[in-house]
Amino acid sequence: MKTQLEKYFFEKYHHQPTIIVRSPGRVNIIGEHADYNNGFVLPAAIDKAAYIAISLRDDSEIHLTALDLNEQFSTTVDQLKPIGDISWPNYILGGAAQFLKRSIQLPGFNAVLTSDVPIGAGLSSSAAVECATVFALNHLLQTNIERVDMVAMAQKAEHEYAGVMCGIMDQFASMMGKANQVIKLDCQSLAYEYVPFKLEGIKILLLNTNVKHSLASTEYNTRRLECMQAVEMIQTIHPEVFSLRDATVQMLDQYVLPNNQTVYNRSRFVVDEMERLNQACKFLQEDNITALGSCMFKTHDGLSKQYQVSCKELDYLVDFVRSRKEVVGARMMGGGFGGCTINLVQESQIDSLINSIKPAYEAAMQLPLDYYIATIQNGTGVI
Repeated sequence: MKTQLEKYFFEKYHHQPTIIVRSPGRVNIIGEHADYNNGFVLPAAIDKAAYIAISLRDDSEIHLTALDLNEQFSTTVDQLKPIGDISWPNYILGGAAQFLKRSIQLPGFNAVLTSDVPIGAGLSSSAAVECATVFALNHLLQTNIERVDMVAMAQKAEHEYAGVMCGIMDQFASMMGKANQVIKLDCQSLAYEYVPFKLEGIKILLLNTNVKHSLASTEYNTRRLECMQAVEMIQTIHPEVFSLRDATVQMLDQYVLPNNQTVYNRSRFVVDEMERLNQACKFLQEDNITALGSCMFKTHDGLSKQYQVSCKELDYLVDFVRSRKEVVGARMMGGGFGGCTINLVQESQIDSLINSIKPAYEAAMQLPLDYYIATIQNGTGVI
């Protein structure tokens, strides 16, 4: 990847890049839909990443190339703004704009971007690009911004230039990841700790449904509203409860269930999921991989039946592997209604599983099934 980028950069700009930065995509082991409820998540950086080669210019011009798309974009520093016709430049421009917002002088720059993070699979390809950009410019401008602050800058790039009001998890995992470790991240305080994830003979297998239902964005917003409604019901008696992070099952049973069964189902899933995450961390520390896998299956069932953000394609994939001895655990991952399932599978049996599940899924759903084997790697850095 490094040699390819250097070669193309030189052909395009007639000089070598000053720096090449790698920034990974991410998976989330457990803790789904907990981020906007001020709960905990358990993400990790993976070995699929975005790579940006970059050098500063002597003028204010910005020249960007997306190698994989064979597309180019140019602007100037004083014309930095979101663009609407193509999306990928916004992830870079949004990262660059964060330096101007900090009153840091920003010269023009040349950049070439490539990535092997699958787009649309729920592995946070956009966060990888944003983190790569912010990290590279911080290095070139010698601004010495701390990693956690760069996480916030990358998140702001997504909010302000991509128009997606994401939580902090994706950028945090991409920037802060460590090899063979997951991050237990408190989305309320941003306190975090690393939990070892060394599963002997077990690999992370991602199965991509290749479907994205139109329900995703509207239902996501609806779920956020339903969680807020549960909090409001509890607050009438317990004003100290500001989010589902502060709620208990007893509170839900007493103040939410009698008023709205649907809102109860949504909020009960979130409160149970927060407890499952704590259990999962304990099981990881005890090397109890079977119990961890059981938590993952329970999470999927909750997402499908209580939170209702799954779809027939995701359910098919999880149900297919549920009784397979080589599969320790599986669940849908991400916002829902498409994307990937995450599976913990015995490495020696992955080929056999793929040979079985791929034709079955494609026949049943009339869709291609893509798969990726992921390992947990370090976060953003210079290569």
